[in-house]
Amino acid sequence: MSKTIIVSNRLPVRIEREGDQLTYKSSEGGLATGLGSIYKEGNNIWIGWPGASFDTKEMKQEVTEGLKDESMSPVFLTEDEVESFYLGFSNQTLWPAFHYFVQYIDYKDDNWESYRVVNQKFADVISENLEDDDTVWIHDYQLMLVPALLRKKKPNITIGFYQHIPFPSYEVFRTLPWRRELLEGMLGSDYIAFHTYDDMRHFLSSVHRLVGYPYHGSEIQTNNRVVVADSLPMGIDYEKYAENAKHSEALEREKRYRESLGDQRMILSMDRLDYSKGIPRRLEAFDAFLQAYPEYKEKVSLLLIVVPSRDQVPNYQLLKEQVDELVGKINSKYGRISWTPIHYFYRSYPFRALGAFYRMCDVAMITPLRDGMNLVCKEYVASREKKDGVLILSEMAGASKELADAVLVNPTNQKQMVQAIKTALEMDVDEQKRRMTIMQETVGKYDIFNWVNLFFDNLKHVKEKQKARAVLKLEAEKEKKMLSDFDGAKNRLLLLDYDGTLVGFNEDPEACAPDSELLGLLKSLGEDDKNKVVIISGRKKESLQEWLGESPVMLVAEHGMWTKGEDGNWHQQGGETGSAWKDEALEIMNFYVDRTPGSFVEHKSHSLAWHYRKVEKGLGEVRKSELSSHLKHMMNERGFHVMDGDHVVELKPDYTNKGRVAKQIFEHHTPDFTMCMGDDTTDEYMFEALPDDSFTIKVGSGSSHARFGLESVDEVRALLNKLVGLG
Repeated sequence: MSKTIIVSNRLPVRIEREGDQLTYKSSEGGLATGLGSIYKEGNNIWIGWPGASFDTKEMKQEVTEGLKDESMSPVFLTEDEVESFYLGFSNQTLWPAFHYFVQYIDYKDDNWESYRVVNQKFADVISENLEDDDTVWIHDYQLMLVPALLRKKKPNITIGFYQHIPFPSYEVFRTLPWRRELLEGMLGSDYIAFHTYDDMRHFLSSVHRLVGYPYHGSEIQTNNRVVVADSLPMGIDYEKYAENAKHSEALEREKRYRESLGDQRMILSMDRLDYSKGIPRRLEAFDAFLQAYPEYKEKVSLLLIVVPSRDQVPNYQLLKEQVDELVGKINSKYGRISWTPIHYFYRSYPFRALGAFYRMCDVAMITPLRDGMNLVCKEYVASREKKDGVLILSEMAGASKELADAVLVNPTNQKQMVQAIKTALEMDVDEQKRRMTIMQETVGKYDIFNWVNLFFDNLKHVKEKQKARAVLKLEAEKEKKMLSDFDGAKNRLLLLDYDGTLVGFNEDPEACAPDSELLGLLKSLGEDDKNKVVIISGRKKESLQEWLGESPVMLVAEHGMWTKGEDGNWHQQGGETGSAWKDEALEIMNFYVDRTPGSFVEHKSHSLAWHYRKVEKGLGEVRKSELSSHLKHMMNERGFHVMDGDHVVELKPDYTNKGRVAKQIFEHHTPDFTMCMGDDTTDEYMFEALPDDSFTIKVGSGSSHARFGLESVDEVRALLNKLVGLG
């Protein structure tokens, strides 16, 4: 029976050791809540680090057995691995890089090696529990290598990956020495989701420019399958927080807290200790607010709750000192015996206390400098029983994309932050309720359970898409059926790509003229009255005319731009495009020719192609990604299409491609047998355009819309010889 395996750095329980005694404490985190109903079903399992190091075999066995009853399996890490993998590479390299704090990035090879070793440990534990039809859902930046490690052992396994923190722009991500390994690790997944569209876009850009895989929309075409990236913002358990705010203990705490704090309005600031949260800037903004609007002194206070985190890391220790100093400075500057401007608590609070804080604070000020999502703002919204209150939210938080009715601010703009505090405190109740009602509807609809269901639905859809594009080897039985259909047909259509299909590639692209065997095959097939043979190529019409002009076949050049008709003349498809675009595009391409020894530009009548087959391996892929991105940025919106082919980037007008021409030819001839063969991404247009019962054949490796596959030009020639024999 298939199962779901949830994988995260930490298990949803924390094991604490006191001597020989083990204590199990459950997590209140959003992920544990959302997945709690999944990992405990059937034989599903959650795999992760149990939160402590265990030295003896006996203790590890005890932990394993204890967690087994809770549908969990531990990954044991040594204290050194926790130090170098988690506190080191994960939180001093990846975390600052992904949050754009490049000045804090630590580039230590030893930490990277530990990260790699620990990811392998996770992959090993998963593999021990893994069967072929299982689904694996891997979470977050600590485990970016795990998908590829699993894929290597189980090529057909279903793997989803969710990134809970931002994904940085290409310019930041490229600074990491291990950038390619990290991307290739993630690409072992089938479906990769992020909180926001921007994160997804940055990921796609890095994949294209650093690994060289083309993408269309959100689909990445790797060497052997399609991987889909997506934006899927995480939600909270809305009802849980709404009910918690009404709980008797939360109400009692609110009453007690209010009596202690006195008759004043409260602004809530609640974060984990982290430089990405922007706590010092928030405090400076509150200081500036009191300075600018002294009438609010003794009338409003900031409830500052900072949850301890990573206090072993030097940057976090310095941050704590900075926050302490700012709080002391502001309180001494403005404070009175009867009024404290900032009520500061450096500690975590129980769940019921959160409900009280969310209820009692008129304003929540959540202004991170960068945040993947930030669920505290959603929790505040869900907890506002009377639908009042104001949320001040950083536009740098992923949640801002959903909560547009908050007072959105740039957290680095102090004047805007000051004005936002004033706006929030002075907003009339009707406007508060209007905004809060809209936000509650959004947060309630797109809750944690909706997020989980959507993730699994989307992952399932990706696997179906992969299956539909999986190329089946044209084995004996399938070939026999095709030959039988060919033999019985009276009106046959053969659509054949040229380079990589009928002839092999050559270091010199112009040295690919047809040999005598190919000319003989095309002559025999073309002279059969039952056959319509079409050579449909990206080559210039002059080359096809020189090589195949005397063959009894129809010729289509430049991906459908030119067609040689029955009158023996070449006819242009589509409309005139003018030539001004060529000068601009050629300038871009020549820039890459100058930087890439061995590359050159091929001029066609209505397109330009940059070839790099002779370029040093590795450099060519890098330059291809750069050029492709450059051309897409400059030309896509002007009606031109950038095609990433095999060792070529081609720019052509958008109004025609191989697929459109193939469809036109098919509709004109209405054949009772259709066969189409090609090896390149440009041939996928043909495979998609033709009817489902066509014999579409992908030549070479990789996923495809084709129904069948052949491995080489030699196998193509062998098949054509069999067709000739039946003719």
